Amino acid sequence: MACASTKPLLCASPSLAAGFRRLWSDSEKTPIYKIMNNKFDALKDDDSGDHDQDQGSPKDGEKEKNEDEEKEQNTSKKKMVVPGAGEHPLQYNYTFWYSRRTPGRPASTQSYEQNIKQIGSFASVEQFWRFYSHMIRPGDLTGHSDFHLFKEGIKPMWEDDANKMGGKWIIRLRKGLASRCWENLILAMLGEQFMVGEEICGAVVSVRFQEDIISIWNKTASDQGTTARIRDTLRRVLNLPPNTIMEYKTHTDSIKYVCLLLFLFSSPAFLSLQLIP
Repeated sequence: MACASTKPLLCASPSLAAGFRRLWSDSEKTPIYKIMNNKFDALKDDDSGDHDQDQGSPKDGEKEKNEDEEKEQNTSKKKMVVPGAGEHPLQYNYTFWYSRRTPGRPASTQSYEQNIKQIGSFASVEQFWRFYSHMIRPGDLTGHSDFHLFKEGIKPMWEDDANKMGGKWIIRLRKGLASRCWENLILAMLGEQFMVGEEICGAVVSVRFQEDIISIWNKTASDQGTTARIRDTLRRVLNLPPNTIMEYKTHTDSIKYVCLLLFLFSSPAFLSLQLIP
């Protein structure tokens, strides 16, 4: 259905794509991230440290609390990704995420958050290519798998503060188009081709059994002018045929739908049907 063009374009702006490619070839001289031997090494959990607390006087407790907060702020600052010397900074920092789940019952917010894994963050063109060139392409993924690319600090969840009042444009793709369309979409997003200020939150590619889905998320679902501009830019950068179906869905509606499914799946009537041989 989508991405009808057979030309090996990387995004709607060939000069942007060529520039990204050139910068990546130059950036190999000063690598920041260790190259992954396995393409999914970055998906391993990175939980570390403990949270034990000693009991003490109120003043001691308050002091420890202040020290913990200061330590947390310092840690946050240390983790903030910055462009390397001589690199080409992006307008915003971004983070790659990956998720995979067993098809069937809808996931609750808690189980979804536990299932999503952060791959890594980047702040420059060169850092982006260091990640992207070693990641499996969406077309090679199997099962119910998703890649997410969101601005740093925004989780790819409806409930995130940056997302909760927003929505997403959804395009359903026939098999074989996901890799090309995903690359076109994220290069356009990194290159600020949507021209809607800070409205863009991120993008998702979802690999399913019979079709694949790409979507781009924005902050304000009620801003019809912005959503229309995102739609038109999305149609252009993906070179979509005029008859392509594009659906806009608010995150509020998505949450209501999942809550309804969870309720139905947990109802006694449904559970009794599961017991029928």
